[in-house]
Amino acid sequence: MSPSTTVSALTFRQMLITVALGVVLWLAAALLLNALSGTGVHDGFSRVVLYLAIIPGTAPFIVLIDKAAGLAAGQTGVAVSLAVGAATLLDGLALAWTPGLYGGAEHVDVAGSAILWGAGVAIMLAFVYDVWRR
Repeated sequence: MSPSTTVSALTFRQMLITVALGVVLWLAAALLLNALSGTGVHDGFSRVVLYLAIIPGTAPFIVLIDKAAGLAAGQTGVAVSLAVGAATLLDGLALAWTPGLYGGAEHVDVAGSAILWGAGVAIMLAFVYDVWRR
């Protein structure tokens, strides 16, 4: 591998910042989905719009994690994957024990799946961002 394609390990400080931001951003997403649960955003064509909006809505958080953790080129995909891992762990716990966080039992499946979609989008965008930064 040439140096331009090498992925550097994260420092402990970068890991802490990344995990903390993953937790905060997950909670913000869950609370936003809760606030939107009564608007019909989880139903029909509105769900398609929600999923499409998650793509550009996630992009600023990739840059936020990059800047806040002081990442070098090649670290963003790994860092965002770590943030998503922390968020996914909490999401799994919250889905099982606090479904009210997502707007109640009737919204748990669609809100949880929207968060999973956002997690995948974040990881994909982070690796694209790393390539773009080169």
